[in-house]
Amino acid sequence: MPEALPDLLRADGVLFDLDGVLTPTAEVHMRAWKAVFDEVFERLSLTPEYSDADYFDYVDGKKRYDGVASLMRSRNVEIPWGAVDDPPEAETICGIGNRKNAAFAASLRAEGIAPFPGSLAVVEKLAAAGVPLGVVSSSKNAEEVLAAAGIRSFFRIVVDGVVAERDDLASKPAADMFRAGAIALGVDPARSVAVEDATSGAASAAAAGFADVVGVDRGAGAEALRAAGATVVVEDLDAFLADATHEPAQTTAHQAAPSGTEETA
Repeated sequence: MPEALPDLLRADGVLFDLDGVLTPTAEVHMRAWKAVFDEVFERLSLTPEYSDADYFDYVDGKKRYDGVASLMRSRNVEIPWGAVDDPPEAETICGIGNRKNAAFAASLRAEGIAPFPGSLAVVEKLAAAGVPLGVVSSSKNAEEVLAAAGIRSFFRIVVDGVVAERDDLASKPAADMFRAGAIALGVDPARSVAVEDATSGAASAAAAGFADVVGVDRGAGAEALRAAGATVVVEDLDAFLADATHEPAQTTAHQAAPSGTEETA
């Protein structure tokens, strides 16, 4: 049976993750990470080789350097943290992260970006109804991506990796970023909705006390999103556009994972 979806129009506010929710930049991030980690793994003779599963388990949704550190720990490798202004060639956590960011920025400039059609339609509908909207993204490129996609004006606030670093907010899955987003937007999480495609982000929103956490399954897996805290999972936000007089939009409904299931966010 299709799941009942929360009524976004009745929410105090809706806070969206960016990459993989509003724009397909998650794919650009994945390609950039793979190019960088393939080189790092080969140089350090690390096994098993880097995979898409590593992206979802250790990198997706986290702040850039935390993702690098998490993946390195998964291979029992410790390298110096370094500093945020390390050059991309530096053999540090920050250097590797900056190397990836350079690859991502080059791809974004060369190819551009457009929002997911379903996501854009939902955002336009909510904005027209006066629902306060915000973005909560671990990326330091969020403002650039929103501007490149032509959707920055829809969102009253953006809490991103730059804000997180400035305000010393813990990376997702900690509650800090979504809690800060709700405060900045001036809404009560208990009457608001968060939208995420990463398990770390779903866990962050759930920990921040959001009434509804919509998981958008772009590859993380519906059961993993549910185990992390998603209250409903859809394949695309166009599920929220179904005419109320017709059958409910089909979602990727799954039974919740058994209690005790652990997810690496």
